Amino acid sequence: MRSASCTPFVVPSLRQTVVVFGALLSVMLSGLLIGALARLALPGPDPLSFGLTILLGLAGSLIGGGIATAVFGTKHVFDRSGHAFVTLLLEIGVAVVILAFYRRLVQHRPLSGPGAQAFPTRGFGIKRMRARMTQLGLDPDRTGRSTGRGPSQSDLSAAEQAAELEKLRDQHDKGTLTDEEYEQARARLRRY
Repeated sequence: MRSASCTPFVVPSLRQTVVVFGALLSVMLSGLLIGALARLALPGPDPLSFGLTILLGLAGSLIGGGIATAVFGTKHVFDRSGHAFVTLLLEIGVAVVILAFYRRLVQHRPLSGPGAQAFPTRGFGIKRMRARMTQLGLDPDRTGRSTGRGPSQSDLSAAEQAAELEKLRDQHDKGTLTDEEYEQARARLRRY
């Protein structure tokens, strides 16, 4: 009978761990940058989460980098600054195209015009975000305006502001509003 050879478990050194962590961090930051630039390129509110923005940027980087590799060749993608710049533009452009498809196919929103400026009704996390905005007294369909749960903040006198703050405090004490939501609503009332 033949004995099975076992490979001993090798614990990575601190330097190897730092290198891997640094590489992961740089990949995440580049994904965030490319995803944020893609979101900036299309008009209108786009409430993607932090993680989805990173995934959008990473998908744009992979596909755009693949196109650049096909055009310039494997060894020549970054050999000139012009090639590196074109590669970066391709990555951002592909991320914009992915985001445009997401808006059209998932959110069913136009890419330009008044419909693009409307807050989405579909998509990842939109239902939860709309519920939070309504809970804070904001109408997602008329961002920045009151939902009718009270008067518009710009029309409030000092006494009315105090009454609204008291209502917020009661909601916070009952657990309807989280600490963060309570502080945001208070800050919004105090601005007017």
